[in-house]
Amino acid sequence: MTHCTRILKVCALAAPLLLTGCLEVDQHPHWIAGEYAGKPDDRHFQRRFHNDRLAWWATVENRNGKQNEYNRANP
Repeated sequence: MTHCTRILKVCALAAPLLLTGCLEVDQHPHWIAGEYAGKPDDRHFQRRFHNDRLAWWATVENRNGKQNEYNRANP
């Protein structure tokens, strides 16, 4: 093997190791003045039930009651 091809093979094997961190993007949220700079997440009762927490809770309890196997097996 010539000296030039040996250097070329070493460079070809070393290139992926040297370039592994080049495309790393920042995965942390942006913080401005100690607070998260994104929008706050809405709760289910705020978005789907027009901020009516009791209607949301009644729907959840109704769904849970219909999924209870003891109530379904012994009507």
